[in-house]
Amino acid sequence: MGRTLDGENRRAMVQLTLPRNSKVTAGKTWNEPSGRTRDWKQFQIYRWNPEDGKNPRIDTYWVDRKTCGPMVLDALIKIKNEIDSTLTFRRSCREGICGSCSMNVNGTNALACLKAISEFGGAVKIYPLPHMRVVKDLVPDMTNFYAQLQSIEPWLKTSTATPPKEWKQDKEDREKLDGLYECILCACCSTSCPSYWWNEERYLGPAVLLQAYRWVVDSRDEATGERLDNLEDPFRLYRCHTILNCTKACPKGLNPAKAIAELKKLMVERRV
Repeated sequence: MGRTLDGENRRAMVQLTLPRNSKVTAGKTWNEPSGRTRDWKQFQIYRWNPEDGKNPRIDTYWVDRKTCGPMVLDALIKIKNEIDSTLTFRRSCREGICGSCSMNVNGTNALACLKAISEFGGAVKIYPLPHMRVVKDLVPDMTNFYAQLQSIEPWLKTSTATPPKEWKQDKEDREKLDGLYECILCACCSTSCPSYWWNEERYLGPAVLLQAYRWVVDSRDEATGERLDNLEDPFRLYRCHTILNCTKACPKGLNPAKAIAELKKLMVERRV
């Protein structure tokens, strides 16, 4: 039978130390209508300012749908422009191309510019991407993410003489890049991955590994062995346990889990 614990040890096991300002508190309510109608939508948004020393909070904003665009990003822009100019978030293209406005909307990582307000029946709850350090409000710190991307050298590497025009590629080899080159590095997939949550300093994560496979499989690249050597590590590649959160989260419909599986297969094949 297993060893039992006395009362003193049991108490010691549940003593947890959390950061002083880790508790999320209730914030302010903005622009609440006097008579609520079906045209008004409630947005509950995570707020945190590192300069004021206060706990993060959830502010509630009311937006008139009749004067707002259809997407979550439209609502955020309206809130910042007309209700609360201190709200901070990233955005750029508004077309699902740049990946800047990635955030967590009602529990799912998404691009705010591609997420329709009409998808949500109740309040829209908006948080920054999970398990990343927060710069301010909805802005995550992407420093580590971009450093990991740089580590896999996401550019064409060749040793032969540069051709006079371009590196040519036949149609079949070009088609191997479909489902890979479309990645916009929004980090929705990586921040939905439990393995990345717990090992973000060593595990490269789905987005970066998909990029790594994109260059490994490119017929024009001449550094395949070097690239695979770079991934030969217990953590950089093999922390993936095929949970498939990444594939479900990708707003572009890509399949990072498949790319990671292909990398693992290549690792085995070159040993046989």
